[in-house]
Amino acid sequence: MARHLITSALPYINGIKHLGNMVGSMLPADVYSRYLRQRGHDVLYICATDEHGTPAELAAKEQGLPVDEFCAQAHDAQKAVYDGFELAFDYFGRSSSPQNREITQHFARRLNENGFIEERAIRQVYSPADGRFLPDRYVEGTCPHCGYDKARGDQCENCTRVLDPTDLINPRSAISGSTDLEVRETKHLFLLQSKLQSEVSEWVARHEHEWPQLASSIARKWLTEGLHDRAITRDLDWGVPVPADTWPELAAEGKVFYVWFDAPIEYIGATKEWADAARDTDAENRDWKSWWYEADSGENPVRYTEFMAKDNVPFHTVMFPATELGVREPWKKVDYVKAFNWLTYYGGKFSTSQKRGVFTDHALDILPADYWRYFLIANAPESDDSSFTWEHFTATVNKDLADTLGNFVNRVLSFSKKRFGEEVPAGSAAGEAEAKLGEEIAGLLAEYETQMEALQFRKAAAALRALWSAGNSYLEEKAPWLEIKTDPDGAAQTLRTAMNLIHLYSVVSEPFIPASSRAMRSAFALPDDTAAWVSADEARSLSSVPAGTPFTVPPVLFAKITDEDLESYKERFGGAPE
Repeated sequence: MARHLITSALPYINGIKHLGNMVGSMLPADVYSRYLRQRGHDVLYICATDEHGTPAELAAKEQGLPVDEFCAQAHDAQKAVYDGFELAFDYFGRSSSPQNREITQHFARRLNENGFIEERAIRQVYSPADGRFLPDRYVEGTCPHCGYDKARGDQCENCTRVLDPTDLINPRSAISGSTDLEVRETKHLFLLQSKLQSEVSEWVARHEHEWPQLASSIARKWLTEGLHDRAITRDLDWGVPVPADTWPELAAEGKVFYVWFDAPIEYIGATKEWADAARDTDAENRDWKSWWYEADSGENPVRYTEFMAKDNVPFHTVMFPATELGVREPWKKVDYVKAFNWLTYYGGKFSTSQKRGVFTDHALDILPADYWRYFLIANAPESDDSSFTWEHFTATVNKDLADTLGNFVNRVLSFSKKRFGEEVPAGSAAGEAEAKLGEEIAGLLAEYETQMEALQFRKAAAALRALWSAGNSYLEEKAPWLEIKTDPDGAAQTLRTAMNLIHLYSVVSEPFIPASSRAMRSAFALPDDTAAWVSADEARSLSSVPAGTPFTVPPVLFAKITDEDLESYKERFGGAPE
């Protein structure tokens, strides 16, 4: 049994996330985690809210709350949404945790001891109107690379280029809007990435052949351009403080670590949070270091997979590996980076800051999570950007979920109950049609498994859809509503085969649509039903639900989206931009 460590990009604390955030990291990580667990692997899925840096301070200021109180409330609000989407994290932590502070400071000390941190005097933007230095996102302006006029001082949201506040054209304070800005001297710590360039390049070269082209091309682009020494501290009130035992002067000035220094370390910190949360109840099974410290991993090494949108790729394929390498300790580095392009809203960008597109809490207000989970994964922006439109969403839900799967389940169980009662009918022995169906299902299941193992989610969704369609084709071929008139035993056998398909669907669809899978599975009174997956032989035989098994007809799995629903959604959220 393999051990799989899975992480997804940490969602910023400043507000509920949109569907683009969901499909670009957390949801595919959840689908993959669920699949691996079903296949018998030991899985640890870790995520957390990213709570430091200017986004947290600015959002707290906007709401008139102390930043720590704001972050606590926002963490709970985000977690409630992720619970609504049934994201099965093993632990969902907080980057403001004591564990992350401890490990981040340890990393900084070790980097300093190894000669990879240097204190430098730099010139930084200062706002007399605000009476403070303005790091990162406290400065807004025009991107010098693409001309986007709402670029932030750390990164341009439009072209994804990493920036410094002093790079911006026509800069302004994000606090007061003042353009009366000065550049003054202050001291900060720099991570000497230039000294780690060759080591990072060698490490990437050993792994990039396995990564998707999107991830490897971004990493290689950064390395080709050259790694630059980068400031890893900021003048903020909220963050992991610089340890006074190593840098007393900077600690006295209240310097904190840059959010992009401590945020990736929170993957480790959150794993320690997970372990510490069960210190008195499950300490034996929660050895956090065995997941992250390769010297403690034993004879069963960990495979580490990260999920993230393309704007996060440089930090996880270059910057964080540089940090881990410079620590000179055997910390686990990522094996596979699953990177995603953008999900757009009618061709325009989803944007938290501009409140453009469908946000996850609003999505759950109008339809259950499984509708969204299936659509997003079936249209995941893997090879290119993909576009969310209400028309496409409606067509997918109605065709794949309501017609192909939901209608199959309902008409099989309803018809059988009406004609044969509330137990699975026996009927005659399986014949040529059932043998042919079994082989088809086994083949489609193998394709589904292949695509899931390869983390090709759109192709996996297509294979799952093909499994559902095979049941409909079988039902249309056998036509039990006609068969019952001349061969009742044959019709009973057809329905029993179809019910076994429903049970198979309930098992293998669980990574995509967990709530609906539970509803399908619970339709059958099988007290010993502990199946985690379906083998090829079980798929061929379609005999998991024997004759005589009591069953019930569950509520409609998926209601169709009507034309009136579609128009109301477009009116509420906006349709195609003019």
